Amino acid sequence: MKKINYVDGDATQPQGEGIKFIIHCCNDIGAWGAGFVLALSKRWSKPEEYYRALRHYHLGATQNVQVEDDIYVINMIGQHGVGPDSDGNPPVRYVALMQCLEQVNQDAEHVGASVHCPKFGSDLAGGDWNVIETILKEIMTVPVTVYNFKK
Repeated sequence: MKKINYVDGDATQPQGEGIKFIIHCCNDIGAWGAGFVLALSKRWSKPEEYYRALRHYHLGATQNVQVEDDIYVINMIGQHGVGPDSDGNPPVRYVALMQCLEQVNQDAEHVGASVHCPKFGSDLAGGDWNVIETILKEIMTVPVTVYNFKK
């Protein structure tokens, strides 16, 4: 892939021209209420509405939600539950994120979209951003911009 572009800013306001996919990590139990999803819900209601309307949350699944003419939010089910499991493992599931990112990349290539995101999977989901960044570099063939949010 091309180099990942890191910028200071808000991932809910993606920079650049053309179609933009905002990707983020969701859990598989239907919980929406902490982290980056709060910023998404503040800006648009559809991503949360579509997520909550799911009957089954399958790890590795994606949900594309158009929120503006040229912006889609991609709910990626890459987290099992919301806290560490009984063995102390964080909720992030790297294999599921890989499956999600393969689908996102395919969809983005198909429509000529760029991908925009916070450092998903590495905060509340407990993942290691260095691992997630490596996965992104291995899978993505479209431009990727990662936003460092500055308050």
